[in-house]
Amino acid sequence: MDDDLAALDRRISACRACPRLVAWREEVARVKRAAFADQDYWGRPVPGFGPPDARLAVIGLAPAAHGGNRTGRMFTGDRSGDVLYAALHEVGLASQPVSTHQGDGLELYGVRVTAPVHCAPPENKPTRLERDTCRTWLVQELTLLRPTVRAVVVLGAFGWQAALPALAAAGWTVPRPRPVFSHGQRVRLEPTVPGAAPLQVFGCFHVSQRNVFTGKLTPAMLREVLTAAAGEAGLRPGTEGEARDAQGRQA
Repeated sequence: MDDDLAALDRRISACRACPRLVAWREEVARVKRAAFADQDYWGRPVPGFGPPDARLAVIGLAPAAHGGNRTGRMFTGDRSGDVLYAALHEVGLASQPVSTHQGDGLELYGVRVTAPVHCAPPENKPTRLERDTCRTWLVQELTLLRPTVRAVVVLGAFGWQAALPALAAAGWTVPRPRPVFSHGQRVRLEPTVPGAAPLQVFGCFHVSQRNVFTGKLTPAMLREVLTAAAGEAGLRPGTEGEARDAQGRQA
């Protein structure tokens, strides 16, 4: 599975399916932000990040223009990533609280971070067509994670709307009518593939600057969702070692 997921990541990073997104990500990488003028931007689709045998998946929205589109790693180098990785570290699912670049030593314990749209969109707003075009990558990623993944945290309403159809295509039954997004929403999905396990899906407000600055999402709220999801996934947040050891015991 490791080789398969690595191969998927390489295919994702070479995708040019959405002309508007290709033009934008490459323009941003060429023009750059003044603060990063001396850096080489990734400027390509950003694959998921985390171990191939993850028991917990975190699904966001899309890479930030000067975050993941610059660093090449999901939720790295921007304010949203600062909030997410700090929370993952605090509950024992990440080796460090900051994520600045690909070589910074960050490790995730039993967690895979990904998004339904892999290219940075203008104004952080992908179109429905771009979301649907990119869905094939999320379906393939979730399918490869299916042997081990037991819980999913979806950040924001856009991610929720994109994730449920992808989960259905990857081997789980989504209730009808589809559950509506809300913070703290929790849905159990039954498998449609023989031998697969049920999946617990959690809704969480997105870790956007707006949500954090206004207090709509607090660090405590985020930690609460991550801790509950990790517990359902068979991970035991608390310390790095506990989370990592629990993953090994559950493998």
